[in-house]
Amino acid sequence: MSAYPWGPFAVNLGWAAAGALAVLLATFALALRKGVHRIVDVAWGAAFAVVAAVSWAASTGEGDTGRRALAAVLTAVWGLRLAVHIARRGRGHGEDPRYGELLSRAPGSRAWYALRMVYALQAALVWLVSLPVQAASYAPGPLSAAAWAGAAVWAVGVFFEAVGDAQLARFRADPANRGLIMDRGLWRLTRHPNYFGDFCVWWGLYLVACDGGPAPAAVGAVSPLVMTALLTRGSGKRLLERRMADRPGWAAYAARTSGFFPRPPRRPR
Repeated sequence: MSAYPWGPFAVNLGWAAAGALAVLLATFALALRKGVHRIVDVAWGAAFAVVAAVSWAASTGEGDTGRRALAAVLTAVWGLRLAVHIARRGRGHGEDPRYGELLSRAPGSRAWYALRMVYALQAALVWLVSLPVQAASYAPGPLSAAAWAGAAVWAVGVFFEAVGDAQLARFRADPANRGLIMDRGLWRLTRHPNYFGDFCVWWGLYLVACDGGPAPAAVGAVSPLVMTALLTRGSGKRLLERRMADRPGWAAYAARTSGFFPRPPRRPR
């Protein structure tokens, strides 16, 4: 197996950072025009797709063709599906309460504060979390079992995200469910099918990077760890459940339903 091409990979880090920053800056300009910052959530998935495309193009002639394509396609499919779903969900709505609360604490200009605390931060996170995709694109050697295992874990993640999102959308569309807690389908197995899906997606992509050898495995290890922390203790599960705590029926739902990893609901005592 050829040595890992550290020089070209270092150049790719710069291109990936530029791609992520370009998406978030364009979104910032659009948000100022619309007066709504919730559209940054759409840019999250789209920025990953851009980084994957940039890494695929920049790594031509360096990494294995199959692994380059696999990493790029898996990332782009996940990112674009997420972006389209969030765009449809937010259509016609005003500002997201999360961003309204955050920007209400701005010490000076709200726009400058949003640029630093939301857009620049998300661009940096996209760059950091996408390291397995970038590193896998430059890994020599043909695909092996680890890459296909990673693709399988990724597929489980996309299933939980897409099906969970669709089930929740149908539930919310029924006026009879207004004010009720969604506890059907995948939401019976875990309180957060979409966050568990994200977890699987990024551990799966990390396995694709591991398939390329110790170098991409070491470079990409931070990604699934950061995503796991964000999903379980950062802006994901913990923040959402804090907002849901006062909803009628939430306490009983939380008592019988797994907080993250899917399992059958507990029987009431």
